[in-house]
Amino acid sequence: MSNIVKGILLMLISSIGFACMTVFVKLSGDLPVIQKTFFRNFVSAIIAFILVIYYKESIFGKRENQLVLLGRSIFGTLGVIFLMYAIDNLVLSDADMINKTSPFLVIIFSAIFLKEKILPFQMATIITAFIGMLFIVKPSFSIDAVPYFIGVLSAVFAAAAYTLLRVLGNRENFYTVVFYFSFFSTVTLFPFLIIIYKPMSGKQFLFLLLAGLFATVGQFGITLAYKYAPARDVSIFSYSTVFFTVILSFAFFGEGPDLYSLIGYVIILSAMLYMFFKGRKLVP
Repeated sequence: MSNIVKGILLMLISSIGFACMTVFVKLSGDLPVIQKTFFRNFVSAIIAFILVIYYKESIFGKRENQLVLLGRSIFGTLGVIFLMYAIDNLVLSDADMINKTSPFLVIIFSAIFLKEKILPFQMATIITAFIGMLFIVKPSFSIDAVPYFIGVLSAVFAAAAYTLLRVLGNRENFYTVVFYFSFFSTVTLFPFLIIIYKPMSGKQFLFLLLAGLFATVGQFGITLAYKYAPARDVSIFSYSTVFFTVILSFAFFGEGPDLYSLIGYVIILSAMLYMFFKGRKLVP
């Protein structure tokens, strides 16, 4: 099996992991968003800690990387909190697709903060993806629009976190990065958890543990995929999460995207496909 095939399979496994995470988060019911985020990242922290110790890596990273690691953790935590809210209040596939616009935002943030040049075709795909997102969000001034805008915020903060990951590059092992983020999130959210904690049934607790487990599968899967194959060869397969989420959403909740959302999906996926194949042509 070639490394590219391994990368694609790992990306698909990652997508299934993230799709299952969203299902178990929603199945956990009307628990506070902070509580769901805490348990989701607490499980990731435990698994990442075991791997860090097993491979004898640094737990909190190098001193010179602390500011970037901290920023990535702050933005990542906010992104997950907003994503949890969107999952609870939107059709799962809508929440997932809005969050999947973060790669386009990374291009913008990288241009602003890392001084990377935006190529004309990239700007075209960003504008196209934004139009597609409008079909999903269906902006209005009613209270019904709030979950959609919070979903957009989840994509913005996720993009900020991914931009800082670009800054980190290979300066830290991915086990360390995942543990730092998960540990920061659980420690930061713990005081809020004490205040707003809502008693859980055994089933709700199990669902949150499973959400954390599958989120960890998603995180490690995507990281290892990029280890085996270049981003230009496997990144497009991360969007398979949306298809898995649509299937699971319908199977578990009888939910499905409306016509406008489906149009938005097609527009965004088309933009991503164009950027993917155009980028491949530019890379020798």
